[in-house]
Amino acid sequence: MKHYFLYLLITLLLSVEQGYAQTPQELQSFLPQLSGWKLSSDREVFNRENLYVRINGAAPLFLENNFQEMTSMEYKKGEDYITIQAYRHATPEDAFGMYASERSSGMTYYPIGGEAQGDNTGLYFFSGCMYVKMQANNESEATGQALREIGKAFADKIDPQAKYPDLFRFFPAEVRLSYSQSYITANYIGHEFLKCVYTCDYDYYGKKIQGFIIDGKSKEGAQAILKQYLAFTKQPEALSEGPLLIRDKFNGNIPCIWHGRYIAGIFDESGEDIEPEVINYLNQVKLQ
Repeated sequence: MKHYFLYLLITLLLSVEQGYAQTPQELQSFLPQLSGWKLSSDREVFNRENLYVRINGAAPLFLENNFQEMTSMEYKKGEDYITIQAYRHATPEDAFGMYASERSSGMTYYPIGGEAQGDNTGLYFFSGCMYVKMQANNESEATGQALREIGKAFADKIDPQAKYPDLFRFFPAEVRLSYSQSYITANYIGHEFLKCVYTCDYDYYGKKIQGFIIDGKSKEGAQAILKQYLAFTKQPEALSEGPLLIRDKFNGNIPCIWHGRYIAGIFDESGEDIEPEVINYLNQVKLQ
């Protein structure tokens, strides 16, 4: 059963390369005309070297998510304004990962781009390689409507097919916590070598657990990750594809399955060992 799940994963998770990069000029041209609002012709551009000038302490997290360039633009309406910060990342996965890291539980979700959340003073979404943050100085229903109208048009221009990374289709939906999907570029559960990690959280009879899939990019890449992990845990390094148990003294026992370029597993953030019935349950759900 476990082998079959990972076979499906390998044969179905094929992505098509797309040209997502947009220049600051193109991004500005993507913004719509909106009645009563004037789009300023001015724009500011920040790169990896000077992003800290605009967002200071938040810059390291953006850099960790492979940030490339940010274009800042603005709409004005009398004394009111809407500021747009369009962050270009190296890949759509990186843009999604940055968006997911800044989700806020107090906001409303909207079908804009791959996903959006916001209120009447802000809107935040990802589309293609872009993570976009829009903020207004005036809180009103009309302002909120303007944010969403601008955001929808902008997101559709960037990538009209924007969606979650394909790999998330293969996580089980049953007992999954809403809006818990994330993408970690590196340092997953405190290990620098655990990179390109897709995660979802689950509520299993009141117990919060996390499913994850690591994309090693190749069979050799996945094997190299596992070798580093087993060396860290001081476990024997004899490896073969299939199920294995990582005995991580800092994170508890972590059951995994390795097949080809992918490593799938289950993690309990409390550090407790995963109970066998939890493993069996999630494996069955994944195959349904």
